[in-house]
Amino acid sequence: MKVNGVEIEDTFAEAFDSWYSRFIITAVNERWARTAATEATGFGTSLIACTAEAGIERILGKEETPDSRPGCAVMVFAPKKKLAMELIKRIGQCVLTAPTTRVFALGEGEEIDVGFKLKYFGDGYEEIREAFGREMVVVPIMMGEFMIERNLSMAKGVAGGNFIILASSVESALTAAERAVDTISRQEGTITPFPGGIVASGSKVGSKKYKFMPATTNERFCPTLKDRVEDSALDSETNAVAEVVIDGTSASAVAEAMRLGIEAATQVEGVRRITAGNYGGNLGKHKIHLHELF
Repeated sequence: MKVNGVEIEDTFAEAFDSWYSRFIITAVNERWARTAATEATGFGTSLIACTAEAGIERILGKEETPDSRPGCAVMVFAPKKKLAMELIKRIGQCVLTAPTTRVFALGEGEEIDVGFKLKYFGDGYEEIREAFGREMVVVPIMMGEFMIERNLSMAKGVAGGNFIILASSVESALTAAERAVDTISRQEGTITPFPGGIVASGSKVGSKKYKFMPATTNERFCPTLKDRVEDSALDSETNAVAEVVIDGTSASAVAEAMRLGIEAATQVEGVRRITAGNYGGNLGKHKIHLHELF
């Protein structure tokens, strides 16, 4: 199969169930909403070593937020038992501390009392107040008041959707991945958690040499190892590889983001082939076949 003249390999991305929380951060302007959201989703690329996978879902206009201020929709993925504390730490350290911010729940799911637990920062001066049609915890701070909805929510989603771009040059691979990520960012319910949405160092499970390593470089996709690895996945004309990983509210949301991203990537000159990462079906139950996306 080809899309825009680019070969799409007959393979699948292997994704797995994961719990997530989806919420809105607003501020007096987009600069501070984006700053708080960026800080709150930091160190959130992969559960291989991070405590969560996190990212900004999309930027929200004033007409899309409960308090009619600029905002960001954010998603944080983590094991169910750890998700509430993950939110308390990230919001408490990175959003409460940012000027003029507020936090609101987004979407349905099981309620978790993150806001109620953050109220203790108020040291007895906090209060619970109805505002913006929500039950808000209000904490006095040096710049006025920090407000967070008493209960956020969590639900089961899907993580680990992906596709891999094989290109003739770093410039082509990077441009294609950037366009893919920009396109995906306009879809609701998905994030691309790696830096700028792009994985430059795709990994394999475990190690051939170091038993203590949970993941190591995927040598089959390393251009500098083409002549040293017997089963290299790269031909002589492929000199750069970029991966895009997607987490979302459902398998269908992740699949649609993959389709949109691949469609965008294949329009870039120098892209030679699109494939995906899987572990033979041993990692997750969701197998998103590339050919079925089109």
